Amino acid sequence: MQIENSFAVKAAPDQVYEFLLDVNNVVSCVPGAELSEVVDPNTFKGKVRIKVGPVTVSYNGTARITSRDAETRTATLEAEGRETTGSGSAQATTVMAVAADGESSTVTLTTDFTVVGRVAQFGRGIMEDVSRHLVGQAATCIQSKLEGPPPGEAQSADAIAPTGSASSPTAAASSPPPVTSEPAALDAVALGRAVAKERLSRMKVRPQMIAMAFAGFLSLLLLRRFRRARRRRRETTG
Repeated sequence: MQIENSFAVKAAPDQVYEFLLDVNNVVSCVPGAELSEVVDPNTFKGKVRIKVGPVTVSYNGTARITSRDAETRTATLEAEGRETTGSGSAQATTVMAVAADGESSTVTLTTDFTVVGRVAQFGRGIMEDVSRHLVGQAATCIQSKLEGPPPGEAQSADAIAPTGSASSPTAAASSPPPVTSEPAALDAVALGRAVAKERLSRMKVRPQMIAMAFAGFLSLLLLRRFRRARRRRRETTG
């Protein structure tokens, strides 16, 4: 299954690219992710916990940066993991690309993954919703770390209130939100819509089939009425 996500960052493409190649930066912005070991500059071990509706799954795995090209600002990441409390597994290959977009940058993530286990029971629609939800949370964190206020505004804020003043609204707005490790979860409404969408996408109902079913129902109804009328006539004549 392949899923593509993208988001914009108001920062230079080279800066965004270097930021995303630092595993510590990425792990700190992915909900439910935890880095356990840096084997080498391109190989990392860690844990990730994902919640999909009522199901929460934790994976222990290894990720590797298999290729990177600073000139085109692209990189390929391969990851594999196994469930910590089950027999399920997951494998994914993600191609990251950072492109200039005016004064901003656009990050595109194309992921091809295979999942075995409890999560596999959910269809493509739900998996896309979960992926979009996770990437959205990570993008907000990345933006907060790379999109600082212009130098002029930062100086003005320092002149108005002392550094660290909790009463300054400008200081509160410029400070990045805290990053938590809580797993991303879809609410019940989103999950229900995704399930309905997935089931409807698998149904191929034709108008002819509906007409045939309706005709069969009418035939059955008429047959039952005919049998009742014949039984009543027999009882009356008998």
